[in-house]
Amino acid sequence: MDSSHQKLFKTTCPIRQLGDGEYNHFFGYYNKSPWSQDGRYILADRVPMMDADLRPDLSAEVGFFDTWAGDDFHVIGKTTTWNWQMGCQLQWLEGKPGRQAIYNVRNDKPEGRYPGFGAVIHDADSGENRSLPDPIYSVAPNSDYAVTVDYSRLFITHETIGYSEPNDKKRKVTLCPSDDGLCRFDLDSGETKVLVSYQALSQFHHRDSMNDAIHWISHIEINPASTRILFLHRWTRRVEDETCFLHRLITINPDGTDIRLLEDSDHPLPQLEDNFDPNAVGTYDYEKSEYQISHPMWRDNDYIVVWGPHNDAIHYHVYHDVLNGEVKVISGDLLTENGHMSYSPVNTRWLLTDTYPDSETNVRKLLIYDTREDLAHEIGEFYTSDLKKVSRCDLHPRWSHDGEQVCIDSVHEGVRQMYILDVREVVGN
Repeated sequence: MDSSHQKLFKTTCPIRQLGDGEYNHFFGYYNKSPWSQDGRYILADRVPMMDADLRPDLSAEVGFFDTWAGDDFHVIGKTTTWNWQMGCQLQWLEGKPGRQAIYNVRNDKPEGRYPGFGAVIHDADSGENRSLPDPIYSVAPNSDYAVTVDYSRLFITHETIGYSEPNDKKRKVTLCPSDDGLCRFDLDSGETKVLVSYQALSQFHHRDSMNDAIHWISHIEINPASTRILFLHRWTRRVEDETCFLHRLITINPDGTDIRLLEDSDHPLPQLEDNFDPNAVGTYDYEKSEYQISHPMWRDNDYIVVWGPHNDAIHYHVYHDVLNGEVKVISGDLLTENGHMSYSPVNTRWLLTDTYPDSETNVRKLLIYDTREDLAHEIGEFYTSDLKKVSRCDLHPRWSHDGEQVCIDSVHEGVRQMYILDVREVVGN
């Protein structure tokens, strides 16, 4: 028997759906917990439809489930700045007192860096709202600052994680501007400043493939101590075809100093030939590319887990955030597919991840990997309907703060809903 099969176990975990099914619910990305610190409230976006093309007038309700009161859903606001992959970047301000949530909205205030987009902080205890002049991407764990980027630019370069605007696809954008890039946004003062510009990134360990290419930033994550930021620098000469995207994993200090290049997947692109048909690319071909760098997350303050290539082989890798730091493969025989991974917040022995749909069955798997024993628990299989690239529903698994539950988004029952799995049988908490 293949040794990898001896290390893979199907473990049944209790699962329940949040909500009554009258509406569709989803949270979005894998990089933050929807649970409030006390475990009572679970953040969610609510819409009447399971699928729709992104439009600037398409509204979603923002709110939370009260798990101490029959999972009642409480609406805290509405937004038209959302997408199926990341929602509206709804997240708790874990470093602030009480239960405060932040999410992106569309506004008409001209004073922000990105006019038309802003954010709202909602106090779940008092019901009060505070408006902010710019949108956010990720908030530092200490809640002092957030990082942000131009979501209109993302809608052009990587539509699945951008925000639509009228005729935005036809808008001309600067390929590599010197006055925009990765930005830091002070949540108290509202001040925003560029930490590193696209032009500076293109000059940092420059590659010829960056010439005449459009540049952007995504997958921005802040370490637990709020002292270090990671992000993906991406560029391409053909935005219509994601297999033409090139990637770098970079880290930087919150003041813009000490920028480090951890990985670069620059490679030849036959897809750029004039006779190549980007419409021939499958929905998940990009996610399964051998050159893809994706879904980086901090394991702790110094180590990063990422799916990507290193030394001519693509695996789950752990990087030490130092120049020329160590890089280690995580279970090359068990975790063989790209997924959305994160470590348990209470014990980094456990790595949670998922897979993209199987090409024949359309089933995606939910896994918890035991880093100490080098074995994996398959805790669920979930069918996905044939959705478009932009509106697909990845599982995007997220941990509860106590490491005993996992929350996913799924369409396996013909609607888009959130589900809670009790994983104590696996992690032993």
